[in-house]
Amino acid sequence: MRDFVNAARLLLLDLASTLAFLLLFLLTHNTMLSVCLGVTFGAAQIGIQLVSRRRIDVMEWLSLFLVVAAGSATLLTNDPHFVLIKPSIIYAIVGVVMLKPGWLNRYLPDTARTVVPDVAVMVGYAWAALMFVSAAVNGFVALTCDLATWAVAMPIYGIVSKLVVFVGGFAAMRIIARRRITAMPATERDALLAAAGR
Repeated sequence: MRDFVNAARLLLLDLASTLAFLLLFLLTHNTMLSVCLGVTFGAAQIGIQLVSRRRIDVMEWLSLFLVVAAGSATLLTNDPHFVLIKPSIIYAIVGVVMLKPGWLNRYLPDTARTVVPDVAVMVGYAWAALMFVSAAVNGFVALTCDLATWAVAMPIYGIVSKLVVFVGGFAAMRIIARRRITAMPATERDALLAAAGR
């Protein structure tokens, strides 16, 4: 769970410049001010990491590039929808990364990695599918709806969809793991449970 929360925190940090843009735009309706703040915020995030000599992940560089590109397009066309497309690109990239079989294993306890590794791969694919669907939904809402609708719809969709996949995946792995552990020979089951500290 801690790893999941950390991953969510990192994704929110990647989206922080977009969220800063959106909040300021909704408060002021000033496209230029909002874009400038979003670009400045993204550049400051990278700058702080450079100064503190922390490693900058590829996703962070990509996020800055997308903010600058989308911000520039927004300023040139005076259309804020370009910045709203950025989450779709990030979702799509994260979805591609999540297509790697077993990416979810590092977040699982040893017992789950031992008993339900195949289920974990399928849950990982479900997460990848969610990212691709989220990219499409965000793109559709960003291009067809106004900013106020996007600001309400996307956070609700994002929270609910991720909770459904998280709870569904957790429940599936837990139910199948219990069935498989119960079906094990007693000595194998006892050894597995002892190794897990149960």
